[in-house]
Amino acid sequence: QVQLVESGGGLVQAGGYLRLSCAASGRTFSSYAMGWFRQAPGKEREFVAAISWTGGSTYYADSVKGRFTISRDNAKNTVYLQMNSLKPEDTAVYYCAADLITTAQAMAVIYPNYWGQGTQVTVSS
Repeated sequence: QVQLVESGGGLVQAGGYLRLSCAASGRTFSSYAMGWFRQAPGKEREFVAAISWTGGSTYYADSVKGRFTISRDNAKNTVYLQMNSLKPEDTAVYYCAADLITTAQAMAVIYPNYWGQGTQVTVSS
């Protein structure tokens, strides 16, 4: 069982940056691949980024590649999403997710077992 709590959302101007954090409970955090998803108003939830349980493999949606960076600190049971060069279209509720899968790329095509409650990111133009 894994419980996830996101933080770090807020309001930022276009071109700015934010860093989201996701704190996980449970002693087996290091066994889980972790991912970030987002859902904008009126749209379906979409994959953003994922990282393997070792941190050695990452995978990104094309829309954020080169601007966002996912990382994890297994000693702190925390995964991060550094978001740079933010655009108004990045506005959404961002969710952290976890699953026992073997690759980061797989996170983009499955529905993870564990989800956080979400944190709002708003980018003004």
